[in-house]
Amino acid sequence: MSSLSLSSILSAFKYSDSLVVVSISICTAFLCEGISWLLIYRTQTYKTLKSTIDKASKKLETMKSSTTDSATTKSKTKKIDRVETSLKESSRDLSMSKFKSGGVVALVLFVVFGLLNSLFEGKAVAKLPFRPASLVQKMSHRGVSGDDVTDCSMAFLYFLCSISIRTNLQKFLGFAPPRGAANAGLFPMPDPKTN
Repeated sequence: MSSLSLSSILSAFKYSDSLVVVSISICTAFLCEGISWLLIYRTQTYKTLKSTIDKASKKLETMKSSTTDSATTKSKTKKIDRVETSLKESSRDLSMSKFKSGGVVALVLFVVFGLLNSLFEGKAVAKLPFRPASLVQKMSHRGVSGDDVTDCSMAFLYFLCSISIRTNLQKFLGFAPPRGAANAGLFPMPDPKTN
């Protein structure tokens, strides 16, 4: 009787490693956002740039939505171009201000990933409920011993958790990029009007 209950308890914790990876990912996300807050979000430069981007994007929306006759279209187009240029410059400056904490956050993530990699080397930490596509298999089964492709490696689970948790945490804390800065940054998307 006691051996049956012990085996059922052990089988319940068969993939407790996945809970460890998820927990560490959550803690790392909070740590990274704390570092970002110390280095970026609390500074006056960030607050000013964010306010400028918000105002410019609202102004751009109202300018694009208002309809006018063809005589004022040329002057309206020039004003829209000026506001768009200002928005792009502010967004670029915002990205550059975030760049300094990016190195520190990358270092933290690199250290945590190295620690987790050494702890869970060759072990499956989760079981996927599906057979992944071949490209995803290379990532999800990376470093895991055995031929069962539904076994999930620590690297894949940590990667998925880090992306989803940190993005949602930024939204929850109000640190998500301003809506006008969505296509800006160091590598902005090309403008379809000019291409």
